[in-house]
Amino acid sequence: MKKINAFSVAMVILFSVTSCSEKQSDEFKVEFLDVGKADSMILTTEKSTVIIDCGEKNDGKDIVSYLEENNIKSVDYLIITHYDKDHVGGASKVIKNTEVKNILAPDYQEDSKEFEKYMKSADDKGITPVLVTDDFSFTVDGVDYTVYAPKKAYSADSDDNDDNYFSLVTKAVYKDNSFVFTGDAIYQRLEEVMNIGDCDLLKIPYHARKIDNLGQFLENTKPEYAVACTSESEFADETKSLLNDYNITYYATCYNGNITVTSDGHSIKIKTEK
Repeated sequence: MKKINAFSVAMVILFSVTSCSEKQSDEFKVEFLDVGKADSMILTTEKSTVIIDCGEKNDGKDIVSYLEENNIKSVDYLIITHYDKDHVGGASKVIKNTEVKNILAPDYQEDSKEFEKYMKSADDKGITPVLVTDDFSFTVDGVDYTVYAPKKAYSADSDDNDDNYFSLVTKAVYKDNSFVFTGDAIYQRLEEVMNIGDCDLLKIPYHARKIDNLGQFLENTKPEYAVACTSESEFADETKSLLNDYNITYYATCYNGNITVTSDGHSIKIKTEK
């Protein structure tokens, strides 16, 4: 019988421990895709994927390509903040080509081709979107998410039905780090989430256009970093001034291309395409 010495046993154990540790991810990543004046963010850990918005119609293929290139087979949650074409436009492509387990969306309908295609693709896949009328929380692979519902109910008879008033706002917390994604929330909607709490990184609302109470929101949330998904023409000088006034380091897809934010749960690293 072949003898196995203590050194060999120790090496086998060391190799096993090392192999296991290499398979364990301790990282939360947010990819801000450069899709022009539109929103699309892919939030991942080793065992989870959440997508917030899908840009415009032609951006769907880029999202699907990103998922394929990163060997992402399924999406735990697809969050559609609202139904403007620069947020829901690429959703049908993503739903058709990816296993989407859950969809969260606001409780209203939009008279647009993009909305119709999104709904049809969900129906074809047998997915019934959860319409968020109350704050909705879930946890996937160690990341705690809360999706904040608009306080105001949509009414077809109202003259004040700007889609942005119904934009879902999402907060993701990974250990000590927190992230707030505001969709296209404007004045009234920002007032509703004004007490959302501190965050380390903020997705600037409404493509970094001027919003009268943005300064108060920045003061309340106290982000160290901010990201704008926008075009150069949409990025308001007033917004840049506010970010500078509050000493917030900011990035924008129009200047930096794809923006990759990585958290180990305690600190954040940011890498840009350009």
